[in-house]
Amino acid sequence: MPQNTRMYWLQGLTPLHVGAGKGVGFIDMPIMREKVTNWPLVPGSAVKGVIRDYFRVNGTEVQRNNINLAFGQQNSDETSNAGSLVLTDARIVCLPVQSLYGTFAYITSPMVLQRLKKDLEVAGCTSIPGFPTVAGDDVCLHTTKSEKTPASKIVSESRIFFEDLDFTGTSDNGTTNQWADLLAENLFKGDTTWQVLFKERFAILSDDCFNFLARTGTEVSAHIRIDPERKIVSKGALWYEEALPAETILAGVAWCDREYSNKGPTAEQLLACYCQNASLDIQIGGKATVGKGRVRCLFSDFPAGENHA
Repeated sequence: MPQNTRMYWLQGLTPLHVGAGKGVGFIDMPIMREKVTNWPLVPGSAVKGVIRDYFRVNGTEVQRNNINLAFGQQNSDETSNAGSLVLTDARIVCLPVQSLYGTFAYITSPMVLQRLKKDLEVAGCTSIPGFPTVAGDDVCLHTTKSEKTPASKIVSESRIFFEDLDFTGTSDNGTTNQWADLLAENLFKGDTTWQVLFKERFAILSDDCFNFLARTGTEVSAHIRIDPERKIVSKGALWYEEALPAETILAGVAWCDREYSNKGPTAEQLLACYCQNASLDIQIGGKATVGKGRVRCLFSDFPAGENHA
């Protein structure tokens, strides 16, 4: 399966709202979350739909001609077929949170990385780092090994402040550096400026602290509709909407496991056609007309001999 599989990554360029319907708490329109972990996610069906639309408009002639084979075709006759391209849900990898030092940080946790490791293995990555042990109030940071290695920007005299929480900055045996290098290389291929920025702000928290910030660290905004005649809030027109903040990073797995046409390209060719290394600028979720949901999507594979940690 690895030779026919890719990792796909999503980086939020603007706040991202993939709604879960009406909420039961003070948030009227919450985002979608996993049932068990309560961590944010973006459904694979949403990603697949917008990628199809992207290639329908911006694709090459070959990509437009094979779009029904890759993404499916629904007709009322026997020519309908499912799509060969399969995308899992995009699960959280790094959540951006406000930081007193360095403006903001990309936070993750050992459990998040353990689940990411399973997806990386499926995609063929063999050089995967281990997992640090993080105490409750500690944060593992990217540390300086040489003049070319960036030091962390989110710590001052071992003190770290995320939102209204304070932590103690620590270093491990290099595991955090290895994860920062692996993620930066795949998220920002060839862009050394953003690779350095990411490493400077990368942090691994304990699972409990990450759980808390994943529930409370999202963006919640009030929306109001004004009555044009009375110039006051219309009845029932005040609601609170949740969104993933800009710079959120999620990841999933994409593959083609079969062909639905004997005359068309193979599964490997379809995967190579639509899951290329070039990044896609797409829009996912609601509020498109006000600039919400802009996402940078890119794919990466791990050919033999090209794995890095």
